[in-house]
Amino acid sequence: MSGMKKTTEKNLMVFSGRAHTQLAAEVVEQLGTELVPTSAYEFANSEIYVRYEESVRGSDAFVIQSHTAPVNEWIMEHLIMVDALKRASAKRITVVMPFYGYARQDKKHRGREPISARLMADLFKTAGADRLITVDLHADQIQGFFDGPVDHLMALPILADYVKKQYPRQKLAVVSPDAGRIKVAERWSARLGGAPLAFIHKSRRTDRPNETVANRVVGDVKGRMCVLVDDMIDTGGTIVNATEALMAEGAAGVIVAATHAILSDPAVDRLKNSSATEVIVTNTLPLPAGSEFDKLTCLSIAPLISRAIKEVFEDGSVTSMFDGHA
Repeated sequence: MSGMKKTTEKNLMVFSGRAHTQLAAEVVEQLGTELVPTSAYEFANSEIYVRYEESVRGSDAFVIQSHTAPVNEWIMEHLIMVDALKRASAKRITVVMPFYGYARQDKKHRGREPISARLMADLFKTAGADRLITVDLHADQIQGFFDGPVDHLMALPILADYVKKQYPRQKLAVVSPDAGRIKVAERWSARLGGAPLAFIHKSRRTDRPNETVANRVVGDVKGRMCVLVDDMIDTGGTIVNATEALMAEGAAGVIVAATHAILSDPAVDRLKNSSATEVIVTNTLPLPAGSEFDKLTCLSIAPLISRAIKEVFEDGSVTSMFDGHA
């Protein structure tokens, strides 16, 4: 044994896929480290190849990738990165997905449908993930789909504190775009000093994706600046319809606050031309090219993710980051 040196020092290594390198760069800067050099490219038939340029043996590895469009490509790259780490003897692999692809397919609405959010968890487990860090899942139960620890971070403090600072003297109301997200709206209300709650009663078409039909405001929003909160903005239809319904009910204005800015067409045009005062999002996803517009404010999620990575690496408590509200 005399010739062997026992090392107890842990080794933090952070890796990034190519989907959202800007966010990964911000995260490592806050951690005071650097991304591990990685070569990644496509073969002629579009298969993905990944190789790390330095040893990862025994490391505490964190692999960051946001599942932005083209979603399937970036998920596959993420899986391949995890597999490469496992085969190169990383000690622990934590998958950091600021946006969890397929999170909307979390249950069966009709027969013969998949539960793709569960399949995603299984794929990452099979690839070799020990742990997941993600932000604002579409449905809380997805945490239970992964067999291992899941740190479910919330962008709410970042978004709500910005609203408090920007609109200090407004009479606010917190509005959920549907009855199912009332719990999130309640957390917002508490953060904004007990602002009253309202929600939009809507019926969704099961045969057409991204489409809702009727909107009715439940709750008093007259004369109030409404903070319309959701986990994501995809095509923008739901949010814009809700905004117009609130204005029709006599709201003083509408601030849209959402964690994930997917912004598929025609979201940008819809939001730009809507009655919304401001649209506040985070950078869990890269903003699509040309999607910046005057009313759009993008806040960085990097401080939240880097802090979670630090807590996990140091065996601290991620829950403590949320004052016990995690």
